Amino acid sequence: VQLQASGGGLVQAGGSLRLSCAASGRTFSNYFITYFRQAPKKEREFVAAISWGGGTTYYADSVKGRFTISRDNAKNTVYLQMNTLKSEDTAVYHCAARENFLSRLYNEYTHWGQGTLVTVSS
Repeated sequence: VQLQASGGGLVQAGGSLRLSCAASGRTFSNYFITYFRQAPKKEREFVAAISWGGGTTYYADSVKGRFTISRDNAKNTVYLQMNTLKSEDTAVYHCAARENFLSRLYNEYTHWGQGTLVTVSS
């Protein structure tokens, strides 16, 4: 399983960014693709996840209503649309894949893309 992350950058508070996570290496119908983030001096935390097969989505309370996770089966890519960004969203964002079961714990994932930095200026 290979995950290629992209889309980070610098944005002003209230702005939007879209992250992408392109998956390859196998079929993903029974996988969950999950975004975590890690701010400086903080532990990596769950942000959002999507079940590849059914498209069910899951969100952390801190991003619910502002972030949307989706998938494009044809492109084997998961997107994280981030709107109304806040300074506290500043972090390195990682996408990860896990087979069969969703977990909100980063240490239960073995497949990771590289991190992408999102900086929200206030």
